[in-house]
Amino acid sequence: MVTVSWDRKMVAWDLETGRVLWETELDGLLTSCSCSSDGRLLVCAAEPQDTVYVCGASGGQTLHRISNHHSSTITRVRFDPPDQRVASVSADRTIKLWDLQAKRTTMSICSNHSNVISSCCFNGNGHFLCTASWDKTLKLWDLQGGQFRSNGGAALQRSHEGSVSCCVLSADADLLVSGSYDRTVALWDPSSLRRTLVLRGHSDWVTDVSLSADRKLVVSSSKDGSVRLWDVQNVEQIPEVMQIKSGEGTGVQILKCEECGRPFPVSRLLTSDLLTRCVFCRLKAPPTFRLQPPPSPCPSPLIGGERSDV
Repeated sequence: MVTVSWDRKMVAWDLETGRVLWETELDGLLTSCSCSSDGRLLVCAAEPQDTVYVCGASGGQTLHRISNHHSSTITRVRFDPPDQRVASVSADRTIKLWDLQAKRTTMSICSNHSNVISSCCFNGNGHFLCTASWDKTLKLWDLQGGQFRSNGGAALQRSHEGSVSCCVLSADADLLVSGSYDRTVALWDPSSLRRTLVLRGHSDWVTDVSLSADRKLVVSSSKDGSVRLWDVQNVEQIPEVMQIKSGEGTGVQILKCEECGRPFPVSRLLTSDLLTRCVFCRLKAPPTFRLQPPPSPCPSPLIGGERSDV
């Protein structure tokens, strides 16, 4: 995991041990970061210089420094899924795409949002970009078709009642999720540009949202100090959500990897009887299934009058 902070530091963490792998200090207050799909690159934004840094994920070394990229605070930076461009959105209400190969800005879009662009997200192939804004709207941009050059982005209908703080688009671009200062999480159908579901339960504004790869679960975080997990495949059960408040949780147990000897944590919600190796050792080779003998000798059952070896 990589985090950035107003303390000007970008820090990489080993989630299994909780240890810092590396940290680097950059110029300015760091407001956003994102990782490339292949895990090799990081991008982060710095304020008040309105600078974008592209760094190596292995040690945080700066590869590119893009100065004065926007005229106001950069709120979110993202790699497009092919890892060819870096998208950035800003309080200056513009969208910029910086090309990693050409090392220059290849597209600058005046969004026509009437307030700060707070967030942006791509679908799985980078064909579509969505922007969220404090003007309470979301817009969808077809970067491949290019119709936005004359018509602008397609605005999603029936917008939030408050400023939109975050958004996430599914890989197939068939589902969009947004969070807002109106304390709700909304689901949208991008093809019809219509809202399909509103999730209520947070008591303060929603700060971020994420979507599982199978599109069955939405997770939201809020200024109310809670994280909520929504089962959007079972709409009738949505009021019964799982809530994890600050300072609460199910606990973690620490195991020792039988292969490399490193400690690694396992949530007590998970069945950890078969987890004897850390994730790094498990990734070295595909898992193999081995039939386990019974814990103690017992008489073989009789099936149809004959003894079974099962």
